[in-house]
Amino acid sequence: MAEATPEVVVRGSVAGFAQEITVGSHRLFSDEPKDAGGENAGPSPFELLAAALGACTSMTLGMYARRKQWQLASVVVRLRHSKALDSMDRDIELTGSLTEEQRTKLLEIADKCPVHRTLTQGIKINSRLV
Repeated sequence: MAEATPEVVVRGSVAGFAQEITVGSHRLFSDEPKDAGGENAGPSPFELLAAALGACTSMTLGMYARRKQWQLASVVVRLRHSKALDSMDRDIELTGSLTEEQRTKLLEIADKCPVHRTLTQGIKINSRLV
């Protein structure tokens, strides 16, 4: 049976945008930039979303290359979110001794990472007051 993922708890004051995020034993922060009324105490929610996509992409490519025993040395994923266009640009840099076919396959596999699939296919969010 798969291990349950830890609950994500987000706490914030209504006085500003800063949020404290706890995920299991990990603690991080989110905020808005100063020009948007925040204090820039952490990445914005959209930056965290981009980070989730980038981390998932890199992990998925690394896992796939290991399974295939390909000579992928490292992955760098750069992301930019556009609120105006409601889009995300993702640049993927692969280093290692890879053929052009392997590089093309890895680009295809990037679209199969679970976060990418969730963002493109949608997710049902059930909200309730407690």
